[in-house]
Amino acid sequence: MKKSLVLLASCFLIIIGCNKSGTNEENLPSDNEMSAPITQRHCASYEVLQEQLKADPTLAERMNKIEEFTKKFIENPSAYKLINGVMEVPVVVNVLYKTAAENIAAAQIQSQIDVLNKDFSGNNSDISRTPSDFTSVLSGDTKIHFTLQSIVRKPTNKKSWSTNDAMKKSSLGGIDPTNPATTLNLWSCNLSNGILGYAQFPGGSQSTDGVVILYSAFGSRASYPAGTYINSYDLGRTATHEIGHYFNLRHIWGDATCGNDQVTDTPPQQTANYGCPGVKNITCTSNATTNPYGFTREITMNYMDYTDDACMYMFTAGQAARMQATYELGGQRATLR
Repeated sequence: MKKSLVLLASCFLIIIGCNKSGTNEENLPSDNEMSAPITQRHCASYEVLQEQLKADPTLAERMNKIEEFTKKFIENPSAYKLINGVMEVPVVVNVLYKTAAENIAAAQIQSQIDVLNKDFSGNNSDISRTPSDFTSVLSGDTKIHFTLQSIVRKPTNKKSWSTNDAMKKSSLGGIDPTNPATTLNLWSCNLSNGILGYAQFPGGSQSTDGVVILYSAFGSRASYPAGTYINSYDLGRTATHEIGHYFNLRHIWGDATCGNDQVTDTPPQQTANYGCPGVKNITCTSNATTNPYGFTREITMNYMDYTDDACMYMFTAGQAARMQATYELGGQRATLR
């Protein structure tokens, strides 16, 4: 979820997971544990955040400092310029597999990188479906570009993994992250409890920095049909969503009833949306603070909602600015080359 990569060298991380248990080895799923069937997108980010705040009394202070800088950045982004205008993010993909299907092909992995570059640059073909209500707040190019640096593979006898970060630790059978201060680490594995993925974002330890994705939600069936995929989550948008968290984006509903996602150009939303919903009118009480753009409908097609891959296809300009602020943390310039 960094990014001064100088990014994460100075960005801390809070694990924003999609469900959470402890980090002890006895909390790992057993070899007999089966993955739950996935019926809808789920990412228990808020619950994980609460557990992290309880476990680390200093985390809230670090997060508050990140928010203070983010506000300054958004108020005056010209004061914090990227080198050459674009942040190049090297990516290492760590593949943990028990079965041949879980050992996803390099082409499937590359299809995921391609999706990320289209989604984060605003060049995805389905962005043309953006309703007229929201075209004025489209992010366009977020100036974040991803390059596949390497693939690390490791066989395992574990049938599935929980969200306790064991897959990120070689001592627990996982794969340690590669250069997390300058590199985005992605883990592809079989996740338990119907989880599609989870991320860490600014606030915690580099030793567990990165994003975890269910192997069958990794990559795009449209680009590489021969891969292993799960229906409804087969276009690579799970990674787009989770990397949004990695860059400090909250869920669109703010993880509370009509909560605050800390972005001004997203309309207030009562809760998560699933599947491919039609037009949903705003039911939250709106005022100049929570809805300064006067939106009348929810932005269900935003990457930070819970809709199916085929029905999420845009970031807003406010979200782009918030993501950019994470790798400008502390006023440092991104120096990734």
